[in-house]
Amino acid sequence: MKRTFFPYFLLLVFGLCLTSQGYGQAAKRIEFPAPSPACTIKQRVGLTDVEIVYSRPSMKGRQIFGSVVPYAAVWRTGANAATKISFSTTVKLKGTPVPAGSYALYTIPGEAEWTIILNKGVGQSGTQYDEKADVVRFNVRPVNLSDTSLETFTIEFNHLRDESAILNLIWDKTVVPIPIEVELTSQLVPQIEATMASDAPNKPYYQAAMFYFDHGQDLAKAKTWVEAAIKQREAHYMVHLQAKILAKLGDKEGAIAAAKRSTELAIKAKDTGYVKMNDDLISTLK
Repeated sequence: MKRTFFPYFLLLVFGLCLTSQGYGQAAKRIEFPAPSPACTIKQRVGLTDVEIVYSRPSMKGRQIFGSVVPYAAVWRTGANAATKISFSTTVKLKGTPVPAGSYALYTIPGEAEWTIILNKGVGQSGTQYDEKADVVRFNVRPVNLSDTSLETFTIEFNHLRDESAILNLIWDKTVVPIPIEVELTSQLVPQIEATMASDAPNKPYYQAAMFYFDHGQDLAKAKTWVEAAIKQREAHYMVHLQAKILAKLGDKEGAIAAAKRSTELAIKAKDTGYVKMNDDLISTLK
């Protein structure tokens, strides 16, 4: 009997066509949205870089603290892997010194008080907590939100200052504030002194004077530097700083004259905020 290979040839071609059209791709991995999406937050406090990597669960109609997140039990402070927090320099968390480095951030929630834990177990599952690896522990008091609730667990920085900030853990109606302090003056003052004593061009006269005024450093140097800045370019905000420095040095007459000059320049610059600040300063000197 005579054989024909034509039907087999058609089946082979048809199979190749199915593969080329995507029918053979069913085995590929499908990516679905994460129930608790990952998040990275970075913040500079003074000259210290803080980075937090965590996952963000949502309420989804559930009762959170005391239920989904039990009281008096260690919590990964998020979802999935343990939350990771990193500091580029030594910091203080609620007065507790923490060396530069990366840590797992665990907490023990409570109705009246939370325990904050920094642990060496970076990168591990949030359920692999080992108390022996704790670096520091301290307690903070939570704050209740009476008028609103936050659906998704959030970590944020607020109340930023040159040498401090508040790290807030927020979910549902609970805010857990963690004070952060960084050392800035001892780092920056030697750099300022070296730069100002050098022959470097474009010295930061105004910035240096402002830092010395704000941080209780040598006011005589701050006065000299702000005068040098004004000589280069007279601006209303520079003259206002000069007025504040003179006032703090006890030169009321000079401070009032500088404040009035700052107001003249502020009016030209259409900066009414500085007009009011100068008026307020003058009122304290009369």
